[in-house]
Amino acid sequence: MSNRLAEHALQESRSFGMRRIPALRPLGWLARGWQDLRACPLPGLLHGLVLAGFGALLFWSARHQFWWLAGAFSGFLLVAPVLATGLYAVSRARERGEPAGLRTALSAWRPNDARMIVFGLLLALAGTGWVLTSASLITSALPGQINRPIDFIRLVVLADQGYLFEAWLALGALLAAPVFASSVVAMPMLLDRPVGVLGAVFTSWRVVMEHPLPMALWAGVIMGLTALGMATFLVGLVVVLPWLAHSSWHAYRDLVDPP
Repeated sequence: MSNRLAEHALQESRSFGMRRIPALRPLGWLARGWQDLRACPLPGLLHGLVLAGFGALLFWSARHQFWWLAGAFSGFLLVAPVLATGLYAVSRARERGEPAGLRTALSAWRPNDARMIVFGLLLALAGTGWVLTSASLITSALPGQINRPIDFIRLVVLADQGYLFEAWLALGALLAAPVFASSVVAMPMLLDRPVGVLGAVFTSWRVVMEHPLPMALWAGVIMGLTALGMATFLVGLVVVLPWLAHSSWHAYRDLVDPP
């Protein structure tokens, strides 16, 4: 049964073509995403405000337990594609010349679409796994508690001995790479096409394997802008997150050629 599902998903994925793009094309996605955000700011800024507020609440509730908060914030990147679903719909509406606004974003959250739910649960599971793995690595490798951000910087990032920070980064990259490859165009594709979850994931992997340099640049842009948003006490995320969401829609439309 599982072989049949995988074979069907592979055939489904192969029905979509791949457009060839230059290595610096992700910069064009950012430009078009910024145009969408400027033309229709309310849905994007509300999304960004809610997510930044959630991050602030998370930080406040765990301000004395930074040993797991570090993983929680980095795991935030793993579930971001699901949280941006409504903004993909806004970019799609603008592309089609249709009215785009808050109603467009809210209507994208269809509780009867099991594909969205399944994919969201899979990303949430991956994010939870990273949070637990990160906390376990940090607490088991250090003799003392990491309760504050300054403790994490002093005992992990700037530690004189050992390679805990390097191991933490390598482990995070090891988990984030397949999640990124599985989701980079999958969520916009699920919104836009009647394709199965596995078919969308296989298509996303094809995109990454056929465009390694642009996808590596895109991953770096996402991490860099998100880190910048977090470094501004989360205020920058109000703009960064919707900007990246709109840009991700254009990445999908630029890379995947519908059958």
